[in-house]
Amino acid sequence: MCQVGTGTPPPTSDPGRLQALGHSDQKDFLRSNQSLHPIFPGSEALLAEGEHLGVSTTPPPTPSMKTLKKQWLEVLSTYQYVLCFLFLGPFFSLVGFFLLFTSLWYFSVLYLVWLFLDWDTPQQGGRRNQWLKNCTVWKHLSDYFPIKLVKTVELPPDRNYVLLSHPHGIMGFGTVCNFSTEGTGCSQLFPGLRFSLAVLNCLLYVPGCREYIMSCGTCSVNRQSLDYVLSQPQLGRAVVIMVGGANEALHTVPGEHCLTLRNRKGFVRLALRHGASLVPVYSFGENDVFRVKAFAPDSWQRLFQVTIKRLLSFSPCIFWGRGLFSAKSWGLMPLARPITTVVGRPIPVPQCPQPTEEQVDRYHTLYMKAL
Repeated sequence: MCQVGTGTPPPTSDPGRLQALGHSDQKDFLRSNQSLHPIFPGSEALLAEGEHLGVSTTPPPTPSMKTLKKQWLEVLSTYQYVLCFLFLGPFFSLVGFFLLFTSLWYFSVLYLVWLFLDWDTPQQGGRRNQWLKNCTVWKHLSDYFPIKLVKTVELPPDRNYVLLSHPHGIMGFGTVCNFSTEGTGCSQLFPGLRFSLAVLNCLLYVPGCREYIMSCGTCSVNRQSLDYVLSQPQLGRAVVIMVGGANEALHTVPGEHCLTLRNRKGFVRLALRHGASLVPVYSFGENDVFRVKAFAPDSWQRLFQVTIKRLLSFSPCIFWGRGLFSAKSWGLMPLARPITTVVGRPIPVPQCPQPTEEQVDRYHTLYMKAL
């Protein structure tokens, strides 16, 4: 467990900090402070300083500026993601089971035959559908929060990459929307790269759910699948792994940044075997989109959560957000809080088919420092 930090620093009104920032950073700094904290000590002087430097202090569009149609498109697009995340697998499994006892039983049998013939596809990079990845529903989903993808350096397509995305959060909105869809224009921001989001192996064998997930460019997170993707002759492969997994989801607390990383070293071995560069990725705000009930580490509730996680590979977190029709009610809709995903500088890794523990520890330490 690596504790990155807790809480969110209060807004500052120090003009000296503004002078130290670059032009683009000044703009983001002024906008964030003006939109989130319209009135705080020194704000007028700070905004005046920004105008003097030629930086626009106009706040970004707020929900009230959006048309009613646009707001509902965003809400419904987000709600379909939540419903699919929670219920798509169980729904199709139950439908397929009950169809066996009706006159439509042959549909279930035909699907089982298809599942048998298509069994190895998740281990061979999956099967993506570019139409679904480009669907406008993902753009509406990213606009709801909104989700923003920030590139700090170029990632040339003449090599392969292993991107480690933190934190996992409850539903991984930032990681999924950025790298599994075109909701934020990832392919335009990183031209020439082919992203593959690695997910739990068990999800790719759930009837109905597997086709939907694989269509968005996912693959299994196990070793065989990742080795297959990174060993392809075409360069520019980028595997995205939420390395914290279900364990990190248990530590999701709004305003805190608690990562499961110190003892996770499999991704370093993967990068060394294929000579793929390690890239740190962090989604700021991912932990803030749901309210979460956190239990003490020594409580029976936490013991129950850990036991279920070990048995079923997912964490039964207790969370809630806003209602579908009102932001003032409770429900499964996430809160509209900004998520900013920053892609950091890649760490070059040499190719070592049989990496030693010393090499693994060295690059694991380098990665943690870079993150």
